[in-house]
Amino acid sequence: MLLFVLCLGALSYVQFFAAEDLNNNALNKRQLFREFDLPRGAILVDGKPIAESKPSEGQFKYQRVYTDPELYAFLTGFYSLTNSSTQLESVMNDELTGQSQDQFFDRMINLFSGRANEGASVELTIDGKLQKFVYDLIPDGTRGTIIVSEPKTGNILAMASKPSYDTNLLAVQSSKEAAANMKKLLKVPGLSPYVNPALGNLTAPGSTFKVLDLVAGIESGKYDADTVMKNPARVTLPGSTATLGNFYGGNCAAKTEAPLSFIVAQSCNTPFVEMSKELGAEPFEKVTKNFGFGQQLNIPLRVVPSVFPPNLDPAALAQSVIGQRDVKATAMQMNMVAMGIANDGKIMQPNLIKQVIGPDLKVLSETKPKEFLTATSKDVADQVTDLMRGPVKSGTAVRAQVPGLDIAAKTGTSQIGGSDLVNSWITGFAPADDPQVAVTIVFEKIDFKTGSSLTSPNLKKILEAVFNQ
Repeated sequence: MLLFVLCLGALSYVQFFAAEDLNNNALNKRQLFREFDLPRGAILVDGKPIAESKPSEGQFKYQRVYTDPELYAFLTGFYSLTNSSTQLESVMNDELTGQSQDQFFDRMINLFSGRANEGASVELTIDGKLQKFVYDLIPDGTRGTIIVSEPKTGNILAMASKPSYDTNLLAVQSSKEAAANMKKLLKVPGLSPYVNPALGNLTAPGSTFKVLDLVAGIESGKYDADTVMKNPARVTLPGSTATLGNFYGGNCAAKTEAPLSFIVAQSCNTPFVEMSKELGAEPFEKVTKNFGFGQQLNIPLRVVPSVFPPNLDPAALAQSVIGQRDVKATAMQMNMVAMGIANDGKIMQPNLIKQVIGPDLKVLSETKPKEFLTATSKDVADQVTDLMRGPVKSGTAVRAQVPGLDIAAKTGTSQIGGSDLVNSWITGFAPADDPQVAVTIVFEKIDFKTGSSLTSPNLKKILEAVFNQ
């Protein structure tokens, strides 16, 4: 009797309490093999599949096939026997395999009818033509990312990065072949098939961070566009013998004192060191938190939290407010900064999923725009917007000008150690008075001249394409 009770208890535990953990265990291949024999749902862009399961004559009944794989690799991710799954193939797995709550009744019907569960299709917010356009703007051999989003909805219209890879190489039915292909991909400089660079690469944002400085300064009541500040070529960092200077090739040297509008347009550094001394660390910590630094976000892909270190000493703070030292941000985070300023201080939840569609073409769920954070007030956002017009009109982003289009943007260049390489950035939105899109571009570990030729000029090309200029 005791042995019978023990066996019944163990069986009950496995069936009802441990089933989910056992199914999800990385060592359990039976669940994965079972899923490979089911019709997995498609991932759609503009209503057309970019990932789908097609009937196969191989080891399994279905083969996962990716269309334009390099274009969408960091969005779809891969579905692999040997290397598990990543990106949307992973986070939307319940929907794609028909196991989501929205498909419960379908599963019950299939249970009694004997039919196999079919996965739902996931349609993205991505604009296929725009995705292809921005992807082609990133030269092969560079480490670049471009994001285009809608500030008023949070919908992501394009998110592309290079170097990319062919996800079909990892979806093969041979475990040996998939492992060999992964080994080759891991040797490509700057590429990790497991990381979406737009969401996972933490990079010093350089002077694009000054958008947040402007919010902190204006919120303090001590600064506005007409505030005249000292603008020396170099300053000594507080409590240190080290110095920090303005960019040697810029126009900051034209004025040793200047209004904030000139300082922003020309991206001068030394006045922001003085601002950090005047305000202290607390306002910058508050503003970065309000814009999403340090906070967990899923779109539904996980975004690595950006970093603004707490409790900085005066010297470290002076270096941090120009987007250097230990300040790190993802491209998604700096796109959210642009979205927040563009949308009257409110950041909408960034989102990649338009809707989930059942096998019977019934819409199972549809994503509605929702507010993620209130970052600042409308008045402050309007003032920052006006200051961000300066770089495009007469400053560091003049090559982004599009005749007849009102553009707000901020460039950034962060130095990498003692090397000649930099991270080159631009983030902004248009039209400035009624923003329809926010654009963020970053090129990592690139020489300054090449990087600057790929930021403002490419912002111009993207806005021309979006607005048919």
